[in-house]
Amino acid sequence: MPQHLVLTVIGDDRPGLVGELSAVISAHQGNWLESSMAQLAGKFAGIVNVAVDAAHADALRQALTNVGGLRITVEAAMGQESAPKGRRLKLELVGHDRIGIVREVSQVLAQHAVNVESLETHTSSAPMSAAILFHAAAELTAAPDLDVGVP
Repeated sequence: MPQHLVLTVIGDDRPGLVGELSAVISAHQGNWLESSMAQLAGKFAGIVNVAVDAAHADALRQALTNVGGLRITVEAAMGQESAPKGRRLKLELVGHDRIGIVREVSQVLAQHAVNVESLETHTSSAPMSAAILFHAAAELTAAPDLDVGVP
């Protein structure tokens, strides 16, 4: 029976990094199911969901400690996730950047029991004023009866 492992990966970005990681996983009979990866500030960071037969799991865990230049943590997962329960929402936000803006938005969401499924943020220069704008795009799950003020 397969085990599901969730890997978190961080290290200096370089060409071939994903190839090295995927080679180690496949060499130990692991199946790369899904991932989310990004390059930020010269660092490569990712999270990977891997299925591997229990007979190969320990060897895969050990091999992952030897991937050069990467810090990899491995956590056992409960298996394939079920579809999120509740109402799926998308949030897109643009506003003047300031310290604490992510904290403020996340606190409001938590107060309404809204779960953040994914979040991407960046800043940009506003046209004409050069003020710094904060952009966020989030996928959320909320209770079906939550009043969000839009149909």
